[in-house]
Amino acid sequence: MTERASAAIGPGTAVHGMPEPAGSTRIGPQVFDWGSRTYVMGILNVTPDSFSGDGLLAAGSDPVEAAVAQGRRMVDEGADLLDVGGESTRPGHDEVAAADELARVVPVVAALRAALPDTPLSIDTTKPSVAAAALDAGADLLNDVWGVAPGNDMLRLAAERGAPIVLMHNRAEARYTNLMAEILADLHAAIDRALAAGVAWEAIVVDPGFGFGKTAEHNLALLRDLGLLRALGRPILLGTSRKSTLGKVLDLDADERLEATLATTALGIAAGVDLVRVHDVRPNVRAARMTDAIVRGGPS
Repeated sequence: MTERASAAIGPGTAVHGMPEPAGSTRIGPQVFDWGSRTYVMGILNVTPDSFSGDGLLAAGSDPVEAAVAQGRRMVDEGADLLDVGGESTRPGHDEVAAADELARVVPVVAALRAALPDTPLSIDTTKPSVAAAALDAGADLLNDVWGVAPGNDMLRLAAERGAPIVLMHNRAEARYTNLMAEILADLHAAIDRALAAGVAWEAIVVDPGFGFGKTAEHNLALLRDLGLLRALGRPILLGTSRKSTLGKVLDLDADERLEATLATTALGIAAGVDLVRVHDVRPNVRAARMTDAIVRGGPS
């Protein structure tokens, strides 16, 4: 890890006030200036079994046409980038073979690239073969929900292709002695592995993995102490949209969790989050702009 980053990182480190800007990262056609404002990532699930009920394969229409229409709408509503996934990551989801995942996401990525040439595209996958094909089709960012796993194939791909990567925290079992210290340590180690594999410092984004390998109580504690992640020195992505913890708190189905999502968006930004991954773009963009005006000292 770089001297600057390693000197700042320590499990349980307390950081007060807004974080120092994490510089900038080029993601495809756009440069993201971290700290200038909050960016919004729209979710495109090319699946039949998304937990939130928005899987494009369940709609009965052509998934490529549906994805392009949804992508256009999200960009019109203010999305800064789009995240395409072909395998559900909800608890108990059915595993998807690489060939099937490729068949789902590659045509969608290619169609979105043609339809929205100025919009950065992310591929949400744990499979390097799918990630490589998506990059060939026009994706710009790798989003790996097992970014803290010991394997280096995805990291090597990111390094070889010069692609930025989201390293997300995850665990097979939700067991912790010190939640935030362990999340920080796991992400710190993942950053070290990425740098050792040749990924550029400025190409790394971290995600604390809300809803992944954590109980509802862990997720709420994570949100309370989210600001500790600033010590990693990298931009933070937060994905709480419609997730089950929100439903457990309010006893609501996935399609009724908008207000809860907006609360986490606002609180996340106040804690130093740079990027939010959401299903409902327009209301989250509005919440982000209002929170930015308060937290960052003026409208973006």
